[in-house]
Amino acid sequence: MKWFSLAVLLFSILWLGACTRVPEGVEPVEDFQLQRYLGHWYEIARLDHAFERGLTLVTADYSLNPDGSVAVVNTGYSKGRDAWQLAEGRAEFVGPRDVGHLKVSFLGPFYSSYIVIALAGDYDYAMVSGYNKSYLWILSRTPTMPQDVLEQFLQKARAMGYPVEQLIFPKQEAQPGNRPSAQ
Repeated sequence: MKWFSLAVLLFSILWLGACTRVPEGVEPVEDFQLQRYLGHWYEIARLDHAFERGLTLVTADYSLNPDGSVAVVNTGYSKGRDAWQLAEGRAEFVGPRDVGHLKVSFLGPFYSSYIVIALAGDYDYAMVSGYNKSYLWILSRTPTMPQDVLEQFLQKARAMGYPVEQLIFPKQEAQPGNRPSAQ
């Protein structure tokens, strides 16, 4: 039975490590400046996944914690539930602080990759990947982004092997009720 416990522990360590890796053929942004990246972002597009399914008006807010980690507050509106959803987490750099590869956690000690793979404008637009190519987000500082910038991001994502034809473009129309905020 001892070997089974050891095998489970080893598998868990390997699996958790895999969740903070960079997908093959993907490079994080270099010369990344966290202070410029902090602030409010609107989700322009995403690949579908269970934890955001059905949400519109999705935004992310990033701020610096006293310990140097990043406070993450994601919000989105669920029409099906007629309610706002809020997720609070924390992010830390995986390696050097000038490389856009962070790990983010919304569930205690369990982290997953948050990889900034493209920036445009003066940190006005960003494209972010997870630990594999089934996670992709396109973000903007405003509720819309210029079509030419979007097309550049889509072309880059397609060249890296992301299934861009499966992207969802959530609505960013007027907000119903009060958006929740972090406590």
